[in-house]
Amino acid sequence: MKNIFSAAIIVSTALVSCGTVQSVIQNTFPYTANVLVSTGVPANKEVSSTATATNVQTWFGGNNNAQIKDVRISDAKISVVSPVGGNLSALKSVKVYISSTGTNERLVASRSDISSNSSSLNLDLNNETGFLDEVVKSTGVTVRTVYELKNQTSSDMNLKVALNFSSVPVR
Repeated sequence: MKNIFSAAIIVSTALVSCGTVQSVIQNTFPYTANVLVSTGVPANKEVSSTATATNVQTWFGGNNNAQIKDVRISDAKISVVSPVGGNLSALKSVKVYISSTGTNERLVASRSDISSNSSSLNLDLNNETGFLDEVVKSTGVTVRTVYELKNQTSSDMNLKVALNFSSVPVR
């Protein structure tokens, strides 16, 4: 009897945990992309870097059949991955666009007149982007980062762009 009761508790806990994880994934989910700023990049000139975005949904077979709607950008951040202890003081401005196979590119976040010596910075969200369902539910989500430097960097700098999206479950 104890074994049946214990098994029922374990199965119930597992089902609730899976439901919670799916709820979190379906209601808020991240995309990340890496950007390399080389030492040869000139100052005061916009430079574009494109990367395939990764997100937690790819671990579960993609977004094509995701039961979500009303997807919007909810948070955008850029941070220095390397060099360790690096900061964003060399950046003058940043714009982040997303697109996917068969969709048009959309500006989701940006920041101009950057005057931060920190290693990470929240970007301003583009509220005019509207719903992004078509983009995030398609395959091959791409993040294009356009940046401008105040001055050349003395060493290569690796940046991470982290985009968080919110959605509503389809009922």
